[in-house]
Amino acid sequence: MSSMSSVAGLSKYIRTLPDALTSLLLIIVMSFIIGSVLFLVEPMAINSGLENFIYGGAFGFAVFGLPAIITGSTDQFFVDSLKGINLKTKHSMFLAFLSMIIAGIVSLIGTVVGLLFHWNIFFNSILFGSVLAFAFNVLVIWSTTRIKIINSFLIAIIQPLLMIGMLIITSFLNDIEGMFELGLFTTIFKVVIASLIFLLAIYSLISVVNSPMKKNLGFGALDILSYFISHMNEGSDSIEELFDNAGEEIDTYVGVASFRKLDGDIKALFISPCVHPGPLGDIGGSNMPTILANSFDSFTMVVHGPSTHDFNPVSSKEIVKIEEAVRKALNKMEYSPFASEFIRYSYKKANIGTQFFKNGSILLSTFAPSGSDDIEYGIGLATLFESQRVLGTKSNILVDCHNSFNPEKGEVLPGNPEFFQLLDTIKLIKTKDLEYEIQVGCHYTDLGGFDKHQGIGESGLKTMVIEVNGQRTAYALFDSNNMELGFRETIFNAVHDLEIDEIEVMTSDTHTVNTLSAGYNPVGTVEKEKIIEFLKLSINEAINDLEPVEAGTNIERIYNLKTFGPNNSTELISTISSIIAVSKIIAPLIFIVAILFTLIWIFIL
Repeated sequence: MSSMSSVAGLSKYIRTLPDALTSLLLIIVMSFIIGSVLFLVEPMAINSGLENFIYGGAFGFAVFGLPAIITGSTDQFFVDSLKGINLKTKHSMFLAFLSMIIAGIVSLIGTVVGLLFHWNIFFNSILFGSVLAFAFNVLVIWSTTRIKIINSFLIAIIQPLLMIGMLIITSFLNDIEGMFELGLFTTIFKVVIASLIFLLAIYSLISVVNSPMKKNLGFGALDILSYFISHMNEGSDSIEELFDNAGEEIDTYVGVASFRKLDGDIKALFISPCVHPGPLGDIGGSNMPTILANSFDSFTMVVHGPSTHDFNPVSSKEIVKIEEAVRKALNKMEYSPFASEFIRYSYKKANIGTQFFKNGSILLSTFAPSGSDDIEYGIGLATLFESQRVLGTKSNILVDCHNSFNPEKGEVLPGNPEFFQLLDTIKLIKTKDLEYEIQVGCHYTDLGGFDKHQGIGESGLKTMVIEVNGQRTAYALFDSNNMELGFRETIFNAVHDLEIDEIEVMTSDTHTVNTLSAGYNPVGTVEKEKIIEFLKLSINEAINDLEPVEAGTNIERIYNLKTFGPNNSTELISTISSIIAVSKIIAPLIFIVAILFTLIWIFIL
């Protein structure tokens, strides 16, 4: 499983939060319950169980609920006024609710412990709970809104101070003996100092997390976290600015096969860029297969060329450079009405389906039924050069069919046995003369409205049937990120009775489908039967669309494409991995020390 896609899997933890009204109702109900349970555990000066329940509920709403409602309503205003991001009303209200729950649970635990050991720590338990609520508040606000730590502190401290204020007021109003023994100034002083202890702990932790990434990549962990959340919540592309600053310009290739009607209009384009459609969502080049295809008026299939996450465009704007290279290739395209039949070759795990056209060939590479991930660009380039040497054709288009997902299998890299198996398969290919006239038919379907939840991107399913000498070959492209292991073979078995002789299924490797899944979201994990039925329909429609064409292939260089850069995605992942490894040790130590100091400060001093 590729490292970048492992990190993409973190997106599964981002869920749609409840709306502000739902959080408000939760605050009211849960604060009443917390207060009632507190008074039932610690009856105070009231003897009746029902009275304890009612008065306790009112106490809980006043001390826990009202401060949460106030801060839930105002935090967004304060963050917006400081030009922060991400904290909308529903987020603000839900954050206040979670902070209230933390304070309430800690207060309940402290009260129960005090009852068991006959300690009078009811009041101090609420103080400690409010401080932990502050710590959670400031951690969330500082790490996600892009405002300064001191401003985060000032916003986060409001809820605990309001809780303490309401605690003091209710203590005097109810005249509960022994409930409030400290003075107002002393109480606030205790809370502020305890909060500063946690602020120091959080600042220390974030500094440990931030500095390695900032040093290695030029931006911090909080930058990427806040912009990523902004993208998930609002579709913002601000995160592309980070990648743009850290990215590198590269040169790469795009292969183009063009099928032109006899009247001169292009009927279909088959494009294989050595550019990776990632990293996820709509960030960078994730939706490249659709954006690039929509740049042309004709039916266009954008397949997956050999490339890894190092070749992710830093922004969707970079895709224009790929389009320009494709148009250059088309301007220099030479056509012929003749082609060869489709033939498969294999050596060990490597399989290549080959069809020759004017000036070159299409090479459909897969390791199915074995699993595989991206073919690294250097591997692809070496394979292309080997194909030019062996076949004597200059414009061979290598496609990583990306159709056999195995979570345990990584990228195809230099030194892997798969690399040499690809080269050995190329050596088996025999150049075929262009003897037979070509007919091509095309069809597109959105698979009945399937979307990223079923692993399908905007471009759905595109099918092109090429008929040469009576042989019909179906090229089927799913706008997906890989295909479930074994689904390719299931498809082959399901379409054997159609009027085709050969078929290859491919995925575009779009990463728009990865925002709600565990890194990958391969097609075929759900709705298998429906997908196969749509594929059958698409093949039949493409057959009905068959007409004579001329065809040609060309390879064009893409210049100065700004991507993550060679090894930068590896650098990003290794940095994140080291941060996580260190944080697993440092974070507990830091917070345990902070909790111990705070316990001593609040309960003993």
